Amino acid sequence: MSRLKLSLGCWNYDRTRALADGRVKADGIELTYLDMPVEETFFRMLRHQEFDVAEMSLSSYTVSLFREKKHFIAIPVFPSRFFRHSCIYVNAKSGIREPKDLIGKRVGTPEYQMTAPVWIRGILQDEYGVPVDSVTYFTGGEEEPNRSEKLKLDLPPNIKVQPIGPTDTLAAMLRDGRIDALYTARMPSTYKVGEQGPVRRLFEDYLEVEQAYYRKTRIFPVMHTVAIKRGLYEQHPWVAMSLYKAFAEAQRQTYDDLYVTAALKTMLPWLTKHVEDARALMGDDFWPYGFEPNRGTLATFLRYHHEQGLSRERLEPGALFAPETLESFRI
Repeated sequence: MSRLKLSLGCWNYDRTRALADGRVKADGIELTYLDMPVEETFFRMLRHQEFDVAEMSLSSYTVSLFREKKHFIAIPVFPSRFFRHSCIYVNAKSGIREPKDLIGKRVGTPEYQMTAPVWIRGILQDEYGVPVDSVTYFTGGEEEPNRSEKLKLDLPPNIKVQPIGPTDTLAAMLRDGRIDALYTARMPSTYKVGEQGPVRRLFEDYLEVEQAYYRKTRIFPVMHTVAIKRGLYEQHPWVAMSLYKAFAEAQRQTYDDLYVTAALKTMLPWLTKHVEDARALMGDDFWPYGFEPNRGTLATFLRYHHEQGLSRERLEPGALFAPETLESFRI
């Protein structure tokens, strides 16, 4: 029986490696795994729909659902999750010592619609009283100039966003004090760990802060989902569950690998302790796939997305995914 040949754009994660090397196969699918950094995958999929299936920014995917032509449909697989308190950087001379000091400041962000800053802005508003519209946002390349929003945005007038100059970069502007802070996914080159340089983290004790946030909210922020070209899904609706099962099995194998004690499979000296600590705080399935375990986290994200002017209306979590993937099944 012939298998449907599909391309998958996705970074090289431990939780997807079994798909990349062929140890896990999706039922009825011959998968070509294209390993690329997330920025390239997102750009090529969002602008040109180059792949059949792709890892995708949760925010960009949500924005795409409000377009006249909806190109994608997602499955509840989340290859990237990240607590983002560690990703707020400030200029040491800006006077920013605590979150409320951000009010009225100039804040860089590579793209306003990026998922990481959506979470950062929402957390700062919910947990620290920093309104989303209390700062001016500057968008552009973090390390290289001329980055622009991947998707056209129509923001409300109270949200102030302006692009930086054609030769500027956010990392250099933060170092030089031309912006006061930076909300980003990647650590800027102008931040040096352990040095008293011009750039520092707002939360240098981010581990304790992020763990306290999880204890309070039970949220482990979702950054990326997996999107299928909608035309492909409409022609072959079975691919959604087939891919979901394959991603889940690849992740299950990684869970097993992380807790092998005969020899460490990952280059972290205290990996076993790290896994045990994560389980103690977050449970055995500390990186859950599937709809139901993530409903609350997704609802919070969608509220932030709407409050920040990126969604015309507040979506319900179930609207994000192929309907057959919303329910789990047992054998």
